[in-house]
Amino acid sequence: QVRLQESGPGLVKPSQTLSLTCTVSGGSITTSYYYWGWIRQPPDEGLEWIGYMSYTGNTYYSPSLKSRTSISRDTSKNQFTLQLSSVTPEDTAVYYCARSQGTADFDYWGQGTQVTVSS
Repeated sequence: QVRLQESGPGLVKPSQTLSLTCTVSGGSITTSYYYWGWIRQPPDEGLEWIGYMSYTGNTYYSPSLKSRTSISRDTSKNQFTLQLSSVTPEDTAVYYCARSQGTADFDYWGQGTQVTVSS
């Protein structure tokens, strides 16, 4: 069974870069045709898709976050990483990593990690 686990700092200062890593077990991030994504949920709001990386390493980002977002991977560790730059308190949210089959709905999710942007 595929398992995903987010890790990273829970508190980030405004204007800094948020960096989170998702460690995947039970499956390889290079296996066709899976996509590996990041999603967030701000307090009292719905889920927001941030972006994803395909099994080939291609990346796709939400237009509203594209200028500040980067997703990369370390295939030797079976991990992929989210970097979100120039954060503000509006970036405070629970951040999830997840897997989808192609561009279908996400079928496996991490448990989520709370990130608060505050000075």
